Amino acid sequence: MENLYGVIGCPIAHSMSPAIHNDAFKNLKIDAHYGAFHVEPENLKAAIEGIKALGIKGFNVTIPHKIDIIPFLDEVHKTAEIIGAVNTVVNDNGKLIGYNTDGNGYVESLKSNLTKSLTANRFLIIGAGGAARAIYYTLASEGCTQIDLCNRTVEKAEKLVNDCPFEHESRFITIRQAEQELEEYDVIINTTASGLHPNVNEQPISLKMAKEGSIISDIIYNPIETALLKEAKERGLIVHNGVGMFVYQAALAFKLWTGEEPDIKRMESIVYEKLGGNIC
Repeated sequence: MENLYGVIGCPIAHSMSPAIHNDAFKNLKIDAHYGAFHVEPENLKAAIEGIKALGIKGFNVTIPHKIDIIPFLDEVHKTAEIIGAVNTVVNDNGKLIGYNTDGNGYVESLKSNLTKSLTANRFLIIGAGGAARAIYYTLASEGCTQIDLCNRTVEKAEKLVNDCPFEHESRFITIRQAEQELEEYDVIINTTASGLHPNVNEQPISLKMAKEGSIISDIIYNPIETALLKEAKERGLIVHNGVGMFVYQAALAFKLWTGEEPDIKRMESIVYEKLGGNIC
């Protein structure tokens, strides 16, 4: 009998996770299947109970459940506990253990776009949710100290900064303030759902003040080129889409579940093919 895996989120119809994981299972000759499950926020607890009852071996967690899922897990890995968000869960004989592969997945995908060492860059993170926490704390743990955060609700950004256990020189600022000060940043990262399918015309921030040579990064991968990245491209800035983070975090999750290393390039190719784009 095949093992079952999946992803929970709201929305979830856009997810490419089933395509890449099912291909990896097939490629590695693992008897397993991966599905996508739409879970409304008010049904999260019931969904976790259902996952346990069904014996699903592992699952990914995406917007908006990465923080809210923690109380329903039996154990949280130290890294995920520090970050305060979970994106991967392993079912260990009925015990649900939460991990976070978002931060490491993101940083690995970003490195090939950098024009100087990781720690020499000044970062602006847009958003203060689970993905923002993962990226912020991972960058800080890597020795990056110049990381600012902006969010519609400044209090959320303030809490994220104050909770960070690593050395940092961070400010929490408004979206408007960030737009006026964009020229100070080398890497600008959108971690919000603004621009996510089907709301493809939404944009979290204007890039009018972004400096030449800055990297505009969007963790959204569907569409491949969000409204934010389209503006960045028009302004001649360096564009970094969400495919790399998605693939790297998925590969890390796959290994946690199976102990096997999936083919990352193969995963990346599938995502671009499904979305009708070209590998960058």
